[in-house]
Amino acid sequence: MKVGFIGLGAMGSAMASNLVAAGYQLTVWNRSDAAIEKLVSLGAKAVRTPDRAAQGDVLHSMLANDHAVREVLLDGGVLDAMDPGTVHVNHATISVALARQLQEEHARRGLAYVAAPVFGRPDVAAAGKLNMLVAGPSAAIEKTTPLLQAMAGKLWPMGEAPERANVVKLAGNFMIVTAIESMAEASTLARAYGVGAAEFIELMTSTLFASPVYQGYGKAMAEQRFTPPGFALPLGLKDVMLAQEAGFAEQVPLPLAGVLRDSLLEALADGAEGMDLSALARVSARRANLDQRSKD
Repeated sequence: MKVGFIGLGAMGSAMASNLVAAGYQLTVWNRSDAAIEKLVSLGAKAVRTPDRAAQGDVLHSMLANDHAVREVLLDGGVLDAMDPGTVHVNHATISVALARQLQEEHARRGLAYVAAPVFGRPDVAAAGKLNMLVAGPSAAIEKTTPLLQAMAGKLWPMGEAPERANVVKLAGNFMIVTAIESMAEASTLARAYGVGAAEFIELMTSTLFASPVYQGYGKAMAEQRFTPPGFALPLGLKDVMLAQEAGFAEQVPLPLAGVLRDSLLEALADGAEGMDLSALARVSARRANLDQRSKD
């Protein structure tokens, strides 16, 4: 089976590496060369344009956002370059509106479209233990299941409508950002009374909130280790705003989303562009003026 992979960021590169390790003949494309060189060293074949990566049996893509997906797949002519019957598996976290448009664009060209966004950070992707949400035509899913299993610890079927997988991904990321914001605020409250952030977070993540999201992001907060990002803060803002958009479309109020959006915007305004979502702890501490208090 000839397989293509477009988009070799931290997540895409790790996922593509697992396909090579599983023995698939993989053709890759990415805007920057560093990630391509790594995959080529593992046995993948590099191409200069994304449309050439799409000339196989299955194409995987892991692009950053709606803009990148539109630019590469639609405006860049990738879908037009694919042979009828080819399956495209899109792992990107995108809007519900774009998910529906992509389904229509694929159907118009005789292509099969599968939405397969993932939960997990780059280290989880490298270990092949992602939780992958899968929605699309049953025949296309059946054809690509061995490929998906090479990258994921568990596949979660979401039905045939691709937007179902995407809205669950957005809802899950909304919950992740909510958890991080609440932990940032709670640890700031504890610090204001002389309880160290590390002490407080260790207690909470060992008892009431002993789960990967709290433990992973909590550890980063306690150590003030915000780079390199596992889940980049700008992407968190993008996902919160996409959740708001999806809620608006179906008249579903998301009051917390507005709070999260403003906190994320405040973090970006303070220079957190290249930081992890755990940098929300800086926003909470600054609002409480904790750094100045410690000097007084």
